[in-house]
Amino acid sequence: MDITKLHKWHQTKRGLLIFGLIELLAAYLMGSRAIDTGSLIEYGLAIVFFVGAIHNFAKLVSKLIHGTRRIS
Repeated sequence: MDITKLHKWHQTKRGLLIFGLIELLAAYLMGSRAIDTGSLIEYGLAIVFFVGAIHNFAKLVSKLIHGTRRIS
């Protein structure tokens, strides 16, 4: 799959939902591992994944509310 096709698909409602869910799962797994190991890097990665998931979900909600208008 070409990176431009992936980017275009990521901007769709389904793409935002799937990317958000994957990032939320990654945040959970990293957070669980960070609790076990106490690694600050893993805590940081868990936070990055969680923020990414929130960002995707916010864009999804905005797209659902505003329809097909371009969202930055």
